[in-house]
Amino acid sequence: MSVVKIKVLSVVGRMSELDAVTEALGRSCAFHPDNALSFYSDTSGFSPLNEENPYAGSLNRLTQTAGALGKRLEPMSARELEKAAPPEDWKPYVENTADSFARLAKQADDARQKARKDREEMEKIRHFVGLDLNLDELKDCKFIKVRFGSLPKESYEKLNTFHDPFLSFFSCTEDDTHVWGVYCAPLDSAGEVDRVFSSLYFERTRMAELSGTPESMLRRLNDDIGAQKAAVRSAEEETARLWDREKQKMREVYSWLSEKFLCFGIRRYAVRYGDSFILMGWVPADRQKQVAASLERLESVKCTFDSAEEEDVLVHSPPVQLKNKKLFRPFEYLVQIYGTPSYNEVDPTPLVAVTYVLLFGIMFADLGQGLFISLAGWWMDRKKKMALGKVLIPCGFSSAVFGTLFGSVFGFEHALDPFFRLFGLSGKPISVMDRQTTSVIIYCAVGLGISFVIIAMLTNIFSSLRRRRYTEGLFGPNGAAGLVFYGAVVFGLAGPMLLGRSVFTAPYVLGLIVLPLLLMFLRELLGGLMEGRPDWKPESWGDYIMQNFFEVFEFVLSFLTNTMSFIRVGAFVLVHAGMMMVVFMLAEMTSGVGFVLIVAFGNLFVIALEGLLVGIQSMRLEFYEMFSRFFDGDGRPYAPVVVGQEA
Repeated sequence: MSVVKIKVLSVVGRMSELDAVTEALGRSCAFHPDNALSFYSDTSGFSPLNEENPYAGSLNRLTQTAGALGKRLEPMSARELEKAAPPEDWKPYVENTADSFARLAKQADDARQKARKDREEMEKIRHFVGLDLNLDELKDCKFIKVRFGSLPKESYEKLNTFHDPFLSFFSCTEDDTHVWGVYCAPLDSAGEVDRVFSSLYFERTRMAELSGTPESMLRRLNDDIGAQKAAVRSAEEETARLWDREKQKMREVYSWLSEKFLCFGIRRYAVRYGDSFILMGWVPADRQKQVAASLERLESVKCTFDSAEEEDVLVHSPPVQLKNKKLFRPFEYLVQIYGTPSYNEVDPTPLVAVTYVLLFGIMFADLGQGLFISLAGWWMDRKKKMALGKVLIPCGFSSAVFGTLFGSVFGFEHALDPFFRLFGLSGKPISVMDRQTTSVIIYCAVGLGISFVIIAMLTNIFSSLRRRRYTEGLFGPNGAAGLVFYGAVVFGLAGPMLLGRSVFTAPYVLGLIVLPLLLMFLRELLGGLMEGRPDWKPESWGDYIMQNFFEVFEFVLSFLTNTMSFIRVGAFVLVHAGMMMVVFMLAEMTSGVGFVLIVAFGNLFVIALEGLLVGIQSMRLEFYEMFSRFFDGDGRPYAPVVVGQEA
């Protein structure tokens, strides 16, 4: 079992030393805290510690300040943090530093806002340059109203049809759609004139807040924009100087606050009992001595470690840390998509690594395309840090291996013929599109599926018996009874081909088919007796018989459908060859550059489309035909509190 052995840690001590305990456990980077109340049936006198974290506000303020600057505060390593002196007056420092950056940011933002408004004013005024008007003099007019704005060109032309002397529009500038200018009207006629111009879609430009001539205003606004740009540069330069001066101190305070924040967060898992505390959690067995040594120096603290294999500990669902060989480790990603194995459950990662790579390679068999997928997986892993990339690398190599066997290189079915002649063969050993070979491929796919189903059953039997789940391990459809029934049916159907005669004799049917079906029918009764469950008897025998009859019937159907699902493995071998055949049929309609382009883009299309389909179908076969037989995935991942990073 590739699951790290873990122990439950119980820590008891005086409340005055709780902070020291949480600091020691946090720095160990090995403690997964758990709710202490869940470990006790009688919790009278216990009170949870629901305290507000005093470091949260300052830590968030410091993080947001750096984020607003486009910077990222990197935490110091544990060694650097030990050497650095604890910051004094950290809260005022954070507030003062954040306020200083905020003040400079506000100065720059205010200057940008003012410059933007000045540009908007310039945009308005530039349409009226050339009008010999002084805005200050217009404001002093007592008997007329003056309106600045624009008219659509169609409306401007309609003004010629009006014979009212007050409907005069003095144009200044124009573009493809509008004419800008000014009109004026006596006070007693201003309302009527405004209504006429409004009906002509006049858009007014407010100029009352401006003074002087349009030309002088443009000069003043342009000078003011220059001054605002200088103010922005000054604020940004001061911000850069402040950052250079404070970044190291900010990093130290950030690292210290992060440590305190995480360690204080452990307190919420503890409970108080009088003047003492109880803290529970999980520690890998190989880190027990290290954690115990870090707590020994505390005067009132006592700690105990209990094995997670004990029955009273297993009920608390110990967290799981997977530990696989480097070759299998990337496939933990696929397993965790389905779920995390329970602590005493078999980790399916090695099985997934072998079967998934095998299925992918068979269904996507092409030497060139397989190597391309491996290269793409390497790029996804190294450049994009995608977990899927590490999975694609071995899958691509598997495709290349089966592609070599099928003699396919980017769809060229005879490119490897010279290679095979070195071994005395006239050509490739397997021709996928040959009619006889097609039948063999389908039969092999079904045989592969039968093997995988049997392996999944054996895994379930082993896992269930280890967990003392005799119902699933011995009498269930994926237990010993189901394995005997399935194996007997498969061997019976294959008997005429292998032995030349039928093996379905009366003893064979009664002993290897009927009896396992009967055991599956009575699985809950027999399993309950073996497991010592007090409720092993059904409440209603009639309901029990009816329910189990249909369940056994469903089990039999599932054996058939699960096995037939593996036909898709052989089908995808044919689909891949067929898609590449279509690509070359299209390419052969052209020549030269056209042929090369069609083959190149056709290969890219097949790699993208079929690679996605094969990946999904391989995952489906893993999850539904294999995982469902032995894997619950009800565990929870091991997630220790980690303070600092080792350099």
